[in-house]
Amino acid sequence: MTTDTATEVFEEHRSVLLGVAYRMLGRVADAEDVVQDAWLRWSGADRADVRDPRAYLVRVTTRLALDRLRQIKTRNEAYVGPWLPEPYVTEFGDTAPDTAERVVLADSVSLAVLVVLESLSPLERAVFVLREAFGYPHAEIAAMLDRAEPAVRQLAGRARRHVEERRARYDVDPAQRRDLTERFLAAAADGDLDGLMALLAPDVRLVGDSGGKAKAPLRVLESADHVGRFLIGAARKGIPDMSHRFLELNGGPAVLVLSGDKPDAVFQLDVLDGRVQAVYVIRNPDKLRSLATA
Repeated sequence: MTTDTATEVFEEHRSVLLGVAYRMLGRVADAEDVVQDAWLRWSGADRADVRDPRAYLVRVTTRLALDRLRQIKTRNEAYVGPWLPEPYVTEFGDTAPDTAERVVLADSVSLAVLVVLESLSPLERAVFVLREAFGYPHAEIAAMLDRAEPAVRQLAGRARRHVEERRARYDVDPAQRRDLTERFLAAAADGDLDGLMALLAPDVRLVGDSGGKAKAPLRVLESADHVGRFLIGAARKGIPDMSHRFLELNGGPAVLVLSGDKPDAVFQLDVLDGRVQAVYVIRNPDKLRSLATA
């Protein structure tokens, strides 16, 4: 395999590798670093005996991400306030040719699921991502992680139960989420507390991630009253030279709020039965840098 061919093969699988790394790490910059390290391994490897480049590259990326994940978990112990994944612009492209597969991929990269994955062990998280998001058989995952297949099956079952027990239920229909998000923004901007409360589920939660570097609640807000009043108050204070636009982030519609040309915040809603179940607000500037050109 020539150098040019090796580059073409790697680029063909780059989006899949980035998807694996991001789901394991929850950070775009770390995922990109892992993929770059995978490229260095690939470009310097003896590729003559590689029969399945995609499987080889996913194995290398997964192992590199595992090493990085163990380092990140240590850093997270000192994180200020609630933690949310870094927003990820979703572009499935040819990696999800049919609607059912796109739904699975969108769900596996959602903020709600990634928050739950953060509570798994690194190995459980790797197995869950490879099995549930990308559909790899247990035997292939075992080979990738250098583990016995029965142990991988046990990890997969434990991780799936953990996620199912803790994940929030929500509707994945993007049109419904977009419509409710637009009405949500309009009510908040107009200071219409009653209109906003009508959109919120009674037990709605607001999770704000600032990392201590911007203004956001340092604890999770719960109940429609607390969340509604906080949002109306925040809207009244305003943001200088504010504008916003919709993006698809983490598999669903989200709002990027700009102050001038600078990303200031990301809002995304989880919706069920026509009501807002969760509000995610990301204001940590370190997590918004990748959206400056989005």
